[in-house]
Amino acid sequence: GPGSFKERRPFHERQKDVEEIRSQQPNKVPVIIERFDGERSLPLMDRCKFLVPEHITVAELMSIVRRRLQLHPQQAFFLLVNERSMVSNSMSMSNLYSQERDPDGFVYMVYTSQPAFG
Repeated sequence: GPGSFKERRPFHERQKDVEEIRSQQPNKVPVIIERFDGERSLPLMDRCKFLVPEHITVAELMSIVRRRLQLHPQQAFFLLVNERSMVSNSMSMSNLYSQERDPDGFVYMVYTSQPAFG
C-alpha cells in the first residue's frame, strides 16, 4: 500500500494541518482512522482524516465508522487508539484528545476485527 498517513505526510505538514483545522473549527477533534496493518476481513475506508465533534463519545465514533464501513451488526469491530486497546467507550472526544493526541496534534486510531495483538 501507499503507507500510513504519518509516512505519507511529514511532521511539520501534519502540525500545520492541525493548526488550520483547530483555528477554523475549534470544536472539532482531528482524527486519523486507518485500517490496522494486518487486518484482512474489514474493508478499507475511502479516507482517513476525520473531524469529529468534541462532545461525542468514543462509542458514537465507533458507530459512525461502522456505518461508513457498512458492517453487518455481527461483524467484530474494534477501534484502538495509538494501536493499543481502547480507553472507555463513554469517554468524550475532547477528553480523548487531551489524553491521547500525538505531538503533531492528530489522534491516531486503527480499526481491526481482533480485540488485541500479540
